[in-house]
Order: sequence, then structure tokens, then C-alpha cells
Amino acid sequence: MFDHKSFLQSAPHDPGVYRMFDTKGKLLYVGKAKNLQHRLSSYFRPQDDLRIAQMVKRIAKIELNITSSEYEALLLENNLIKALKPRYNILFRDDKSYPYLLLSKHAFPRLVSFRGKPSEKGQLFGPFTSAMAVREALGYLQKTFLLRQCDDHFFKSRSRPCLQYQIKRCSAPCVQYIDAGDYAKDVEQVERFLKGKNGKLLESLVEQMQTASEQCQFEEAASIRDQVVALRTVTSQQAVVAAKGNIDVLAALFEHNTMCIHLMCVRGGRILDSHHYFTEQSGEQEPDGAVALEQFIAQLYLSEDHPRDYPSEIIVNHDINQELLGQLLSEHIKKKITLSYPQRGDKTKWLDMATNNARQAIKQRVTSVNVISRRWLALKEALGFNNGLQHIECFDISHSHGEAAMASCVVFDQNGPNKKEYRSFGLSVDTGDDYAAMREALIRRYTRRKSEGKVLPDIIIIDGGKGQLSTAIDALKECQLRDTLLVGIAKGPTRKAGLETLFVTSIEGQTLRECDLMPHDPALHLLQHIRDEAHRFAITKHRKRLAKSRKTSILEGISGVGPGRRQKLLSHFGGLQALKGASVEDIANVPGISKALAQLIYQALHE
Repeated sequence: MFDHKSFLQSAPHDPGVYRMFDTKGKLLYVGKAKNLQHRLSSYFRPQDDLRIAQMVKRIAKIELNITSSEYEALLLENNLIKALKPRYNILFRDDKSYPYLLLSKHAFPRLVSFRGKPSEKGQLFGPFTSAMAVREALGYLQKTFLLRQCDDHFFKSRSRPCLQYQIKRCSAPCVQYIDAGDYAKDVEQVERFLKGKNGKLLESLVEQMQTASEQCQFEEAASIRDQVVALRTVTSQQAVVAAKGNIDVLAALFEHNTMCIHLMCVRGGRILDSHHYFTEQSGEQEPDGAVALEQFIAQLYLSEDHPRDYPSEIIVNHDINQELLGQLLSEHIKKKITLSYPQRGDKTKWLDMATNNARQAIKQRVTSVNVISRRWLALKEALGFNNGLQHIECFDISHSHGEAAMASCVVFDQNGPNKKEYRSFGLSVDTGDDYAAMREALIRRYTRRKSEGKVLPDIIIIDGGKGQLSTAIDALKECQLRDTLLVGIAKGPTRKAGLETLFVTSIEGQTLRECDLMPHDPALHLLQHIRDEAHRFAITKHRKRLAKSRKTSILEGISGVGPGRRQKLLSHFGGLQALKGASVEDIANVPGISKALAQLIYQALHE
């Protein structure tokens, strides 16, 4: 169960992007916000939209990416939606797309704005957030550089200049009023300006605005001011995506006794993804950030599990041995990779953003640990657990009418779920008997734990009421467990979270007491979290086993029937259903199938 109240307490008020995931780690939704805490809070209020309410119920985790402005948040949201295609974004977003500028690849290129997919080849600039600013800037660029806007059909059919030439918005290349060389110079200036490499035009406009203001021509000054604002909007927005190449940004930060490394993937100048990693160097003594980064880079990029989307440059926020690491990575990957530690310029903006995200990740982790500790203490008090509570295990059963039955065992300690210790059991019970399935899972789990001399749990949680608890007591007595507390969680009549009844007893089963906790009790929240995690793990394993069994032919389990004979059998009868209806004699008539093997096949098909 996702604890949104604790999460929102640590959520920042900064602009940024949020990503919502379900229990399987599948991305549900990507959104942006000017104020992340305020926006996320709105999801956990009563919803009128049924689809949003359904999405909120599935949330198991939310990841945040802090940006320096609302525009950068919108741009990152746009890139993530296009790259990851989250389910609920596709359902909820309208068909509006962001405006772009296109500089075509003609002999006389045209400059136009468009939405959606471009209809011709050329250089794209954008996306931009303000369509009005784009239109105003485009109009001024056309007045300044006189590039054509018309399509090819109109351009080729002209015998005299059109109205755009008369109002001084085009140099009329269609009727050769300008030669190709001069037109190419105008195109180059437009290209440089849109890439943020030419500030002379803005400087000239500012001077004109000041001159007009000094001469008391305030209307003209205001008009020029609006043009400057529009052009600055375009250039400032485009600067975010103007960088070329593939860059990984790594920021290592140590705060609150926790070391976090945030990785931000920039491809073609756009942030496409980000991840944070918590290293094993956390502790009271502050670790060396440079050393942590060097070790992390070597482990990440030299790993065989790396997705192979290698950057051409890695930017870090500590002064590490850049030359040596760059040489090592280049030799291993067979691709030139440089490392840099920038102190100024645009690249420092990437580092600032990555550092802020690392700081936020640490804050959320610390808050999460504090919440788990508070819940852990509340559970000890609620159950009257006098001894040190260190280890909790929970069991759940999942099957489809007895088919592909699986049992799950999840393990929790004071730090939360210990997924390395999770175990699943493929059960031999195929009748849908949950009691027999629970008995088998418990006996297999604790017989092995005792034989290997491993630590036994302080509390065992069973998803069920008195019946399941009674079965668990008998199974654990057989395993000779003594000092473990048993807790059964029975859902209420409406099966609504918060109305569960707890049954608490010892292995000896001397006393059985009911324990009703308030819906807002942290102890109940922990038990719900553990139970839901066991349920999720059991269903995941069950579905995998079920899918595998559906893809496997029953003939594959028969000794003496290999791929060749399976093909002959299925070809002869036209399919498995017809084969099941055949007699032993019919099966023996298939070439290569003896009477004894036919009998064996018949028995296997009709067991």
C-alpha cells in the first residue's frame, strides 16, 4: 500500500516532473507541475474522474525529477511521454502537440511553424511551450531575414512576386529577386539564431527600444519590447534542447548519512530519463564523492548488463581521474568517451539539476526509513512484542481454480522489504485447497530453514482468518517451531482496507486473541503493506507459471516423444484435441509410434 501522506510530507514545492509506477514497476503516468507537492496532493483527494481514481489505486511508487523552471518540466514531460508512452497519458492527454519551427532542406529553404509530424525534411527547432511567442518570433524572423513561407507547389507556380514580397516579408526567391548565395547567408543567420549562437540581433533590438524610449516614441518602444520578449522566449526555450550529442550527467551527493548518485540521460540535448542509486558507502563518516563516482562509473558502464546506449560524454560533479577513466571506458566499449568536470557554462545547469534530484531522492529515502521505523515500533506495541522484533515473514497462495498454484513468502526487517530473501514455491496441490497449499508451503519453507541453520522469523503473517491460522499452527508444530508469533489477517465483510481483523496466537495455540486496530494506526499500515506485498509476489509468480504451462504441450512431458514424433502426431490428427479423442490403435497407426508408446501417450492424455 502506497503511503501518500508520508510521501507528500517530503515532496518539494519546486517545479518538476513526476512518474507514477504500479507494484510491478510499470510506468502508469508522467506529469509535470509548477509545484510538485500541490499537484501530487490533488491526486489523493476524492476524484470525480473514474479513470484517475483507478490509476491512483494502482500507484505503488512515485519518482520525482526536479527542474529549474516550469518550462523545463514541461519539456521533460513531453520527451518522457513520447519515449515511454505511459498508459494513462495516452488515455487522458488530448491530441494537442507542441509547436516546432522547421527550416526545410530546399535550394531556397522555407521557415514555418507546425504541430505534429513534419511533412517534409529539414532542421527542427523546439518543442516550444508558447505558441503565441513562436508566432510572434516567426513573424519577426520573416520580416528580418525575408525567408519564404510558401509550399513547393505555390513556389514553383509563381511568375511574379506574391503579397508577402509586397509587405516585405519575403525576398521573392521564386522569381529570382535574390540570388542563392545571398539567400543562403540569410538562412545561415536564422539557423545560428535559432541555435542560440547569435545575440547581435537582440542587442540591436534593445538599442532600438532604448532609442525609441528616449525619443518618447513609447508605442514603438513597446512594440520592439514585445519582439525582444518573443525572441528571448524562443532562444531561452531552444537553448535547453540545442545541445548536440549524447551526454550522461552524474552527481554524487552525501547528506543525512546517505550517499546518492543521480544519473541523468541527455540524448540530443533532451533529458530522456533519469535514475538514482544509493551506494553502500552510506554511514556516519562522509565518503569521498570522487571515489564513489569513480567506482560507480566503472561498475555501471563496464557491466555486461548495461543497455549499450553509451554516451559520448560523461559530466560529473567531482574532480575525478577523467583521463584514465575515459581511456578505460573507450577501450572497453570501442567508442570514444570523454569525461568532464565543468565549472561554468551551460553544462553546469545539467549538474545543478542532477544534484537537486539527488538531494530530493535522499530526502525521500530518509523519510521512508523514518516511516518504516515508526510503523515497526507501533507494531511491536500493538502485538505486545517484548523481545527484539527483527524478522517478519508473510505467506500467500495464488492459483486459478487449482491450476498453477504458487505460494509466496516475503521477508521484512526494520529497513522494509528484504527482496533478496523472497521465496516462491510451486505447489503440488492442484485441487484449489488453500489449506493444503498453505500447509505445504510452510513445511517446505521451515524444514529447509532449520536444516540450513538459518534465522527463523519472529512473526509469521498468514493472509486469512481462523481456518488458515489453525492449518498454519499444525504445520509449524510439525516443523518444531516454538518461539514465533502467528498473525492472521482476515478481511472484513466489505473487504475494505482498514476494516481487517487480526488473530494473534503462538505456535502452541494456547490463546487466540482478536486485535482490531484503527484504520489510521501505523501498525495496521505495516501489516497491510506486508500482506499486499505477499499477494503481489504470489500473483506475479502464479501468472508466470500459468503462462509457461499454457505455452507447453502435454506431449512434451511424455518419455520417448521428441520433437519429431510430436510433429507427426499433430500432423496426423490435425491437432491436440483430435489426438485426445483417438484410441490406442489409432495412435499406433502413426508412423514411428509403437503399440507400447501409443499406450503411454493415451494414458498421459487421459490422466
